[in-house]
Amino acid sequence: MKLDRKDILKALATITIAGEGKNMVESGAIANVITFGDEVVVDLVLHTPAMHIKKRAEDDIKKTILELISKDVKIKVNTKVEIADKPEIKGKSIPGIKNIIAVASGKGGVGKSTVTANLAVTLTKMGFSVGILDADIYGPSMPIMFDVENEKPVSILVDGKSKMKPVESYEVKILSIGFFTAPSQAVIWRGPMASKALNQMIFDADWGELDFMLIDLPPGTGDIHLSIVQSLPITGAVVVSTPQAVALADAKKGVSMFLSEAINVPVLGIIENMAYFTPEELPENKYYIFGKEGAKNLSEDLGVPFLGEIPIVQSIREAGDYGRPAAMQVASAVEHVFDEVTRNVVREVVARNENLPATEAVKITTMAGCSTAK
Repeated sequence: MKLDRKDILKALATITIAGEGKNMVESGAIANVITFGDEVVVDLVLHTPAMHIKKRAEDDIKKTILELISKDVKIKVNTKVEIADKPEIKGKSIPGIKNIIAVASGKGGVGKSTVTANLAVTLTKMGFSVGILDADIYGPSMPIMFDVENEKPVSILVDGKSKMKPVESYEVKILSIGFFTAPSQAVIWRGPMASKALNQMIFDADWGELDFMLIDLPPGTGDIHLSIVQSLPITGAVVVSTPQAVALADAKKGVSMFLSEAINVPVLGIIENMAYFTPEELPENKYYIFGKEGAKNLSEDLGVPFLGEIPIVQSIREAGDYGRPAAMQVASAVEHVFDEVTRNVVREVVARNENLPATEAVKITTMAGCSTAK
């Protein structure tokens, strides 16, 4: 039996790779066809690592040759997967916003929203203009933490277009899905609906000029996180964790998500929350309830900066519940702790903007109150 290479290529031109419009020959998926007597060797090049795509392509090649050329031919398919370099996700910038920081945690209940709120008010005390996007669609906390549960964003005209005006509290501009639902109402949405709501709060709002936008992300590594990194040029991410092993395992996944090739967002560092407990009557004592320096050790293992530790203090919890972030307690130990952590965050943002390629032309133009960046 004599096999003609041209006939085989003509037969293969009748099939396509799943998800692609061009046939296998035209698209270049068939790199080569070699015949040896009654044997055909087909070199196949795919641009997706998906196993079901690979198997279907190989099966289609074998079936087509057997049907259109000869049922007695022996077929061998050599498959090579070549994945094109993924472009860096840059997102769409928001005019006037200089730095966008994602505050994340792999696990829920580690105090990520509390840390975000206190970072925000500390930044305003340093002289920065700050906004918070509460991206925790299913568990929004910012309306409670800033005592604006009953507020509603108003609509204003900006350049002839209707925009949402963020709610402002303690000089921080805030948008949250919590402003659009009743306190007792559960948000029962699938991923696409949540992503659409986020995009509206991001791009249909009049944020004005901001030095920092903090994004309070939900726990985990899911739809919301992908929507955010695809929509916005994130300056960097801050990961919050408590010291115990269960929380650290998830924090490690959170860091891995941001540093992955597909997302490629710089990790500014890790904050250890609930690091230790000091009784008021024994100010020199430290009790490591959840373990000692777990997040600090994790940061060293992962090679990312350690931004500081925040102790378990009753007033931090109470302040969040009453809607007045604890960092506003002037001349207190809590204020000092958040000052130090926030300065470290700003220092890492400055270093990131000076040493890494910018996702935007990102520069901090005012460093009021931040001696670490001088």
